[in-house]
Amino acid sequence: MSALLEARGLVKEYEIGSAFAGRKRIVHALSGVDLALKAGETLSVVGESGCGKSTLARCLTALAAPTSGSVLLDGADAQNLLHRDPGRFRRAVQIVFQDPYASLNPRRSIGQAIGDGLRLHKLCPARERRARVCDLLEQVGLSEDHVDRYPHELSGGQRQRVAIARAIAVSPRVVVCDEPVSALDVSVQAQIINLLSDIQTALGVAYVFISHNLALVRHISDRIAVMYLGQVVEIGDAAALRAGLAHPYSRALFAASPEIGRDRDAPGAKPLEGDVPSPLDPPSGCRFRTRCPFARERCAQEMPALRNVAGRDVRCHFAEEIVGAGFAMSC
Repeated sequence: MSALLEARGLVKEYEIGSAFAGRKRIVHALSGVDLALKAGETLSVVGESGCGKSTLARCLTALAAPTSGSVLLDGADAQNLLHRDPGRFRRAVQIVFQDPYASLNPRRSIGQAIGDGLRLHKLCPARERRARVCDLLEQVGLSEDHVDRYPHELSGGQRQRVAIARAIAVSPRVVVCDEPVSALDVSVQAQIINLLSDIQTALGVAYVFISHNLALVRHISDRIAVMYLGQVVEIGDAAALRAGLAHPYSRALFAASPEIGRDRDAPGAKPLEGDVPSPLDPPSGCRFRTRCPFARERCAQEMPALRNVAGRDVRCHFAEEIVGAGFAMSC
């Protein structure tokens, strides 16, 4: 099956400081990210804070333009689409943000927030818009009573339901979920995850699901991508990754999760120590080598390529050796 949404060699850099003061520096937020999302699947992206997950979300939804590389929708470059037919891309790819209060305009009612997409894309006549908004609210577990309310009158879970309704109002093919439940209570998180699952079943929409909740990710994902310092270091089917992790960072990341059973005595299965290196000055060669228990001289001299090992793509010179050492997530 061909990719619905794809990132090819995606690079995103930010300039900080002042050139006049001689302090102009480059933040390497994304460094050659390759991803492919198929229709109807859930691809989860995990990694420590600062690894580039949210920057990736913004690039995939064309809220930020890549420095180089490209995002493709059905094989067509997103930036070209935005110039020729912006409505096509904006309808096809939507986003749900982490903070449902910050992502909703406090001066616009719930009905206006959801109805804006219908109005801008001319998806239904004005006289039918309220009824369509009510249908969307019902689809996300709210009622017609919420149409004329404002965000401050709703709970966090209700606001996130509104954000989801706004995203699906234009019948997207892809929804990028940027940590959509991390700001919510645990009981509400389960409700939102179940809602997203029901919507996917009903509409056939594909998800890019960004999360810190590793126990959640291993259950909802068709595939999982692990990011470290702006790069994908491991990506594969969730079933293959549950059976065994091939990158030392993936092993340490999942080992740090208290919810996931593991062999604590396996090499590299202990939680990481030390801080993530600065994206202003990433290490030479393998970016993970400064924290890696398997690091050797080659790691400092040569950046590993993303290559297939044991049914997944891994960015590590010694992945075969690490797979042999064994480390599996209990299901």
